[in-house]
Amino acid sequence: MTTHSPAKPTACLALADGTLFYGTGFGAVGETQAELCFNTAMTGYQEIMTDPSYAGQIVTFTFPHVGNVGVNPEDDETGDPVAAGMVVKWMPTDPSNWRAAQDLSSWLAARGRIAIGGVDTRRLTRAIRQAGAPHVALAHDPDGNFDIEALLASARSFAGLEGMDLAKDVTCAQSYHWNEMRWAWPEGYSPQKDPKFKVVAIDYGAKRNILRCLASAGCDVTVLPATATADEVMAHAPDGVFLSNGPGDPAATGAYAVPMIREILAHDLPVFGICLGHQMLALALGAKTVKMNHGHHGANHPVKDLDTGKVEITSMNHGFAVDAQTLPAGVVETHTSLFDGSNCGIKVDGRPVYSVQYHPEASPGPQDSYYLFERFAQAMQERAA
Repeated sequence: MTTHSPAKPTACLALADGTLFYGTGFGAVGETQAELCFNTAMTGYQEIMTDPSYAGQIVTFTFPHVGNVGVNPEDDETGDPVAAGMVVKWMPTDPSNWRAAQDLSSWLAARGRIAIGGVDTRRLTRAIRQAGAPHVALAHDPDGNFDIEALLASARSFAGLEGMDLAKDVTCAQSYHWNEMRWAWPEGYSPQKDPKFKVVAIDYGAKRNILRCLASAGCDVTVLPATATADEVMAHAPDGVFLSNGPGDPAATGAYAVPMIREILAHDLPVFGICLGHQMLALALGAKTVKMNHGHHGANHPVKDLDTGKVEITSMNHGFAVDAQTLPAGVVETHTSLFDGSNCGIKVDGRPVYSVQYHPEASPGPQDSYYLFERFAQAMQERAA
């Protein structure tokens, strides 16, 4: 089945099942292949495109107003866009925001990321929900010349995210120190000048705002690459260890991450994980992970805290999930999704070891779950007492 835009199309999105979506291209010219997902957030497209957890994925935005506030360097979650491409309903308008430093299309073009506008994103989203996240190829040609058979072949040749260790592609090349705190009016970002805890953060694809939240909670943060050993972690004499978000199949990354985490757990330190870090911790404790039909991507996902009964509205970005049925004795499910009942948090009984599937750093999204960073700081404070 094929959909056409009224004008001559300059971009084409080809799904592996043969479905074609035509539209208007912007950003970079060229072709890319990836898994296609959709994100329901109403704000934060720049943070989404630069979230390392989107490696290997093209993002369909269900909210139509994408690009209207432009982009600026302060809102990047990493140095360059990591998502492979962007699909939107309406073409970006000229930015209208006092913080804008550049328009979205120019920003994408300078960073080699392809985008397509004029797509029926509601229809596309329904297709993703019904059939699962498809493998796709996205092409942008200003002359509108497309080799459809080649595009379909490219989509069908995409290996998929199962079995892919993408953390190695997005992790830092070497360790570094982080002390920048969360953005606040009117000063913007400011350094943490009086840290109380030494934290080692393992970078599986860490978002900058997570590191800022750690700093704002009183942490002096040292970031280590995904392949860091337990000895390298403990050489920093940390008060706690943080396991970051990231892309790809957790079981693949776990081949080297799980043995390291198990060694860290033997030191009885506070451990806190987010997203892929949550999945890595679960695997290290003996649970299993599964690939989801279309994943959770958005800034409006309700999650229930099973300890308190409180419902938090959260940001999410994951295509794999921890299978709660495989949690071993002594590991407790703490949070669940109110959309589908999937696991969203765990803790180890009697120990300061816990993790969540969602993103409490709120970048983009609500701030309901910021208390998790304070809980981590409290656990380090109690251990030091």
